[in-house]
Amino acid sequence: MRSAGTPAFLPPAQFVRAPGALSQIWLEEDARAYTRWLATHHYENFHVVSFLLPKRLHQDFYNVYAYCRWADDLGDEIGDRSESLRLLEWWSRELEAMYQGRAAHPVFVALGGTVQRHAIPRQPFADLIQAFIQDQKVTRYANWEELFGYCRCSANPVGRLVLYLCGYSDAERQRLSDATCTALQLANFWQDVTVDFLKDRVYIPLDVLARHGATVEDVAARRFTPGFGETMREIVSRARELFLEGLPLIGMVDRRLALDLDLFSRGGLKVLDKIERQGYDVLRERPAISKLERAGLLLGSLVRLAVPRAA
Repeated sequence: MRSAGTPAFLPPAQFVRAPGALSQIWLEEDARAYTRWLATHHYENFHVVSFLLPKRLHQDFYNVYAYCRWADDLGDEIGDRSESLRLLEWWSRELEAMYQGRAAHPVFVALGGTVQRHAIPRQPFADLIQAFIQDQKVTRYANWEELFGYCRCSANPVGRLVLYLCGYSDAERQRLSDATCTALQLANFWQDVTVDFLKDRVYIPLDVLARHGATVEDVAARRFTPGFGETMREIVSRARELFLEGLPLIGMVDRRLALDLDLFSRGGLKVLDKIERQGYDVLRERPAISKLERAGLLLGSLVRLAVPRAA
């Protein structure tokens, strides 16, 4: 049962606006129920828990997901940049309080046990907050160095958190995971060039655009030029290199995690292939993977894991 006076479960943007919600005291059992609810009911929900994931890890994945969901929503769902920045700074203080044994928010009450069980350091969580703060302040990236710096905070921590949950904390696996996560982030950026521009965000490095004679104005006008095509060719190739760099990680983890890694990597590579097949014109049409193609990717991953030589 929930502790007396605890409000009904609410998504982050509603939660922070609900009178008295942030001052409620949460029992650990209630907090775990909240993160489980958020992971399975949020409108942007994906399958947080793979059907192959050991049951003993389900709640830990819910807890980590809830943390990431809250940080993301505080950045993108509040509707006011200054208020988002204020709330993200508050979220950072709540994170620090958890590591000092003073968790109060339900996400941190639940997450505290996960952090202790798996010896997860503070940095990956803190990096994610920094990425969402950066989203409020930075909308253009001058070069690859700046963009990779953003990916180090926005994408790579997620992979590292998954590795910690699954019992891996060595530097080599983290390096390979970083390559895969950055590649996934880039594939998502190249797939959603027009979607991101509606939020006034351009993740294509500006010096790459300039080198090929393309401009941000081309993106704004959805004007596909030879220069923009060459830009896309270069950045798609860079993402593909990172996917290939990270693939060895699949053979360095247990088969349950390996299946998910293979699916994510092959799915990202599939997006890049579709961009290439449509002549790199992501301004006219957003490349997407069909349900049939997803089924094919799953079958391919199962075969690769069942017959290692097929990889």
